[in-house]
Amino acid sequence: MSQTTEQISLSVNGEALQVPTGTTLAGLVTIMELDTRKLAVERNLEIVPRSQYAATLLAAGDTLEIVHFVGGG
Repeated sequence: MSQTTEQISLSVNGEALQVPTGTTLAGLVTIMELDTRKLAVERNLEIVPRSQYAATLLAAGDTLEIVHFVGGG
């Protein structure tokens, strides 16, 4: 018997995204396969310190802006 996981809706860089209820910011970064060393995240107009990613529980309606830094020259 399969169990249905409830989903919440977020906005990530202007795009709608569904993630399981209980997802943390660290979990979202993993889902998106991003390198935490090279990004900055703004949640609902506030910068989230990297040290808080695992403790930041995402909620329905959150608006996230993720900036991924790329090296080069």
